[in-house]
Amino acid sequence: MARKTTVSASGTPSAPRTKAAAPAATGAHTAHASQPGGAAGKAAGKVPAKASAKSPARMPAQTPAKSSVKSPAKKAGRSVTVRVAAEPSVPPPRRRAVANAAAAVHGRTVAAWSDEEIFTAFSRFERRDPEPEGELEHSDAYTLLVAVVLSAQATDVGVNKATRGLFAAAPTPAAMVALGEDEVARHIRTLGLYRGKAKNVVELSRLLIARHDGEVPRDREALEALPGVGRKTANVVLNIAFGIPTIAVDTHLFRVANRTGLAPGATPLEVELGLERRIPDRFKLHAHHWLILHGRYICKARVPDCPACPIADLCRWPDKTV
Repeated sequence: MARKTTVSASGTPSAPRTKAAAPAATGAHTAHASQPGGAAGKAAGKVPAKASAKSPARMPAQTPAKSSVKSPAKKAGRSVTVRVAAEPSVPPPRRRAVANAAAAVHGRTVAAWSDEEIFTAFSRFERRDPEPEGELEHSDAYTLLVAVVLSAQATDVGVNKATRGLFAAAPTPAAMVALGEDEVARHIRTLGLYRGKAKNVVELSRLLIARHDGEVPRDREALEALPGVGRKTANVVLNIAFGIPTIAVDTHLFRVANRTGLAPGATPLEVELGLERRIPDRFKLHAHHWLILHGRYICKARVPDCPACPIADLCRWPDKTV
C-alpha cells in the first residue's frame, strides 16, 4: 500500500516520511513487489528495475524533488508532500512581556491617543513631579557622560556605587587618562562588561582632550563619535547637561510607550520620533525623565502597579488591573 503523507494545520506531517530506496538496489525490502510469479523469483528476493517501475502502488511513497508549497491535489490519486513552515513557538506570558515591550501592542489595533489625552497625561506627571531628575550621580557634563556610558546593562544604583571612587580619583578627562585603563577597570569591576567600558572611558577622555579641549561637546554628532556613546547616551547628556529637549529612550521608556499605546514602535528610534511628534513643547524637556521613572517604579516589566498609575484611565494596555 502507498503511504499517504498529510499535513496538519501547524505544518508538521502527521506521519514521518519514508526515504524511498533506488529501485535497482532495493534488495529484500522490495521482494514482495509485483513481478512475474515463480519460485525462482520469490527465492531470489530481488526485483528487476523494470518490474519495480511498473508497480508504484506497492512501493513506499517518494518525496517529490520540488517541495515548494503547492496544492496537495496536484494529480489525482497522488499524494504530494507540502512543506509548510511551522509557526514559531510562543514563550510563556511573563517572559513574552518582559522580553519585548512592543509585544504589548503588536498584532492588535489600538486607538491613538488624542492630543488632549497626551496633554492630560503629561500635566499629571508635571503636577506629581515638577522637576524630575535622573538618578545617576554626577558633578558636571564630563562625569555625567562617563556615568551614562557605564550605565549600559547596569542599574543606576550599581553605577553610582562604582563611580564614587572613580570620580574621586579622576574627575576630569586628563585625570582619567592618567589613571589608566587598568585602574579604571578596578574601580568599576562590579559592573557588567567592565573591561570594555574601562577602555571606552579612557579613550573617550583622550579624544575629548584631543578634539574638544577637554570639554564635552553639545553636539549630537560629536558625542556619538566618542567610544561607547550611542544615540541614547547623547540624548541624556544633551538633555541633562545642556537643557536641550531630547528624548532618551531606555528600556523603561520603550516599555511604557508601547504598553500604554502612547507611542508604539518596534525600535527605540521609532518610539523617540513618535514621542517628539506628539508631546507638546511645554513638556519635552522633562518628558523622558517622567516616562523613565514611571516605567522604573510603576509601569514595571513583570508586575506593573496599575492601581498607582496616574494615567491608568488613558492607558490602552488590555491587561491593566484597574
